[in-house]
Amino acid sequence: MSRAPFSRLAIVGAHGKMGALFAARCEAAGMDVARLDRPLTEDTLARGLAGAELVCLSVPAQAVAAVTALLAAFIKPPAVLIDLCSVKTLPLRDMLDGYDGPVVGTHPLFGPVPPVDAPNRVALVQGREQGHPGPLTAVADWTQRLGFTPFTTTAAEHDTAMAYIQGLNFVTTVAYLAAKPNNLELSRFITPSFTRRLDAAKKLVLEDAPLFTALIEANPHAQDLMRSFTRYLGIAAGGDIDLLVGRASRWWEKNT
Repeated sequence: MSRAPFSRLAIVGAHGKMGALFAARCEAAGMDVARLDRPLTEDTLARGLAGAELVCLSVPAQAVAAVTALLAAFIKPPAVLIDLCSVKTLPLRDMLDGYDGPVVGTHPLFGPVPPVDAPNRVALVQGREQGHPGPLTAVADWTQRLGFTPFTTTAAEHDTAMAYIQGLNFVTTVAYLAAKPNNLELSRFITPSFTRRLDAAKKLVLEDAPLFTALIEANPHAQDLMRSFTRYLGIAAGGDIDLLVGRASRWWEKNT
C-alpha cells in the first residue's frame, strides 16, 4: 500500500459508526486523529482542526452545508475537505459552496464493519483540485493506506447507481411488504424462500428505514429510477413476464 499523504486529520462525526471506523483505521495506521462530534463549539473546532491536513465529514448529507459553514473559519487551503455520504451531488455542492480549498467527495461502499473477504471499495469524486499531488490522488492514497480499494467516478454516475442499488432496493422492498392485504393471513403458507426474504428485509425496514429515506430525498436521480420501475410493473401487469425474466437474467450472464 502506498504511503498516506496525511499525518494529521480531523473526523467530524467521529462518534457515529462510520466515523469511528475511519478514526480507528487512521490511528492504527499511525496518523494523528482529532475526533470531533456534537457539540461543535468554537473551542473544540479551533483545537481539533488546528494543523489538520484532511478534514472528514461523517455526517448526514442534509447536514453537510451547516457543518461546513461551522468549520470554514477554522480550516484553510491546502487542507482537503471530504465527506463520507452515500450521495454525492448535494454534499459536493455544499462543500464547494462553503469552503474555498480542495474538496473531494467519497463514499465507502460498505458498512461500519467491513467484510474481511471483500475489496471494500471507496468511490471518489473530484470536487476542487488544488496543489500537487492533487487532492484526489492524495485521498486515494489515504484510503489505500486504510486497507480500502478506491476508484474514481462522477457525482451523476455515482448517484444514479446508488438510486438503483440503495434507493430502489429499499422502496421496492417496503412497497412489496406493504402490499399485503390486511385480511390476508399467510402464516400457514410461508415458504423457506419467503422466510429468507423477510429475514433480509427485517433490518432494512425496522432499523435502517430513516437512513434510506433520507438518502432517497437527497438523491436527485432517485425519482427517475422509481418512475422507470413502475414501467416494468406495467409490463408484468400486461402478462409479459418472460420479457422481464430475460432482462433480469442478464445479471448472471454478464456478471454486472
